[in-house]
Amino acid sequence: MPPNRPAYLLLALFLAGTAASAARRHPPPGNATSAGEPVYLWPLPKSVSSGSQTLTVDPDLALDPQGPGGASPAVAEAFERYKGLVFAPWAHAARSGDGGYDVSKLTVVVASANETLALEVDESYTIYVAAAGGVNSIVRGATIEANTIYGAIRGLETFSQLCVFNYDTKNVEVRHAPWHIQDEPRFAFRGLLLDTSRHYLPVDVIKQVIDSMSFAKLNVLHWHIIDEQSFPLEVPSYPNLWKGSYSKWERYTVEDAHDIVNYAKKRGINVMAEIDVPGHAESWGNGYPKLWPSPNCTEPLDVSSNFTFEVISGILSDMRKIFPFGLFHLGGDEVYTGCWNVTPHVRQWLLERNMTTKDAYKYFVLKAQELAIKLNWIPVNWEETFNSFKENLNPLTVVHNWLGPGVCPKVVAKGFRCIMSNQGVWYLDHLDVPWEDVYSGEPLAGISNKDQQKLVLGGEVCMWGETADTSDVLQTIWPRAAAAAERMWSQLEAISAQDLETTVLSRLHYFRCLLNHRGIAAAPVTNYYARRPPIGPGSCFVQ
Repeated sequence: MPPNRPAYLLLALFLAGTAASAARRHPPPGNATSAGEPVYLWPLPKSVSSGSQTLTVDPDLALDPQGPGGASPAVAEAFERYKGLVFAPWAHAARSGDGGYDVSKLTVVVASANETLALEVDESYTIYVAAAGGVNSIVRGATIEANTIYGAIRGLETFSQLCVFNYDTKNVEVRHAPWHIQDEPRFAFRGLLLDTSRHYLPVDVIKQVIDSMSFAKLNVLHWHIIDEQSFPLEVPSYPNLWKGSYSKWERYTVEDAHDIVNYAKKRGINVMAEIDVPGHAESWGNGYPKLWPSPNCTEPLDVSSNFTFEVISGILSDMRKIFPFGLFHLGGDEVYTGCWNVTPHVRQWLLERNMTTKDAYKYFVLKAQELAIKLNWIPVNWEETFNSFKENLNPLTVVHNWLGPGVCPKVVAKGFRCIMSNQGVWYLDHLDVPWEDVYSGEPLAGISNKDQQKLVLGGEVCMWGETADTSDVLQTIWPRAAAAAERMWSQLEAISAQDLETTVLSRLHYFRCLLNHRGIAAAPVTNYYARRPPIGPGSCFVQ
């Protein structure tokens, strides 16, 4: 099958048979069609009602933009993107000459023309697809209503998943009409970390990842650009920094970074950049050796040198021109300070200030936070900073959990905001974590206080790159990231009401096949080890 085959091919007899019968045995309350089948939408919307009619969709489906934001170029571009996913290239040529399609236009009503993409942007939407000829029918059309263009984009994704291809009639159809869907995310922050330091990923691969994120309604790309192994990003203020790249061909120009941010914005995805300081920064010294405490102590960065913070300030200032998102990740994890104590000038600096290396670690993190806050960024730090000196962290700090469960309850109890990435369930480089465990990860676990629950921004799955590059990164991310995506988008009551091994599994199989049809290399769902190929012949709906 050629790449980028449109996703309209996804209706399968297998799903109509085995999955539907499983759903009848375990009907998910409010999450089934009128025929008793699971709702094959991923992630599961907040509220769904459906009927028993099948509507045909015109290959020349027209966009009818309404409201102040309906005419936004972002909406028109998104409509054309999804139209390309739903219809085959030959669909127009095969269009029935007499028309007669039930859905010939898609009305998109957007209340606001504001294109600002921020953490708390309204992503809610409503979809109406009425029965043909009914009292409340929308003649030859369907409607998406949203408060923002980004809600409209989420609605277009859901509408595209309602459209399936009928091989007998060669028409795209919406089954189980009329549909009424009301939807909004449970969490504002639904992230995916992508590591381009351990292995360089070409810009086009990053864009594929962004596309795939939009299909699962993830909305934050955490770009872990730089680490101890390589420094691939151009920094105009300090042009020698990217001498730390693996090679001259494994770099990102300022223009590349702008391109990635703009590409993501058109899909409703923020880009949160990270520089991980003071540890995880050995590559910086390839361009500026003075950043190393000594040739034998190449990380953490030299805490005693003003030049270190001048460079950090320059990096942040340059990156602020690229990354408009309100959050910036400053790392702060796995800081091993032993060589500070054995480097004479650093040890002298510590003695003069009556500081321990732990004090110096705190000093470094807090100073980096100050530099970010001056640029109107909210600092995000890995949980070690909270574990080590919670009483000194800036109140704006967002604490990023990774070491294990039970951290966010402690964080929010102290009044800080939290992002959950428990490595036991949401680290995608842990290949032996099955999809069921990923699906079970709950950002609010252990937090019963409603006010404290509001301090949990959401969660993030992490694609660390030590063993992932262009050859396998997508199949390492997918389909397991989709399990976390539904956990972060869908209502907890709806998730809890489903039977994991029947309803959820059949829906995840379906979404994995959708990704494959859209050209995303998603691995089999039930692999013992993630990203491995199938062990034998079979349908993508059962592997």
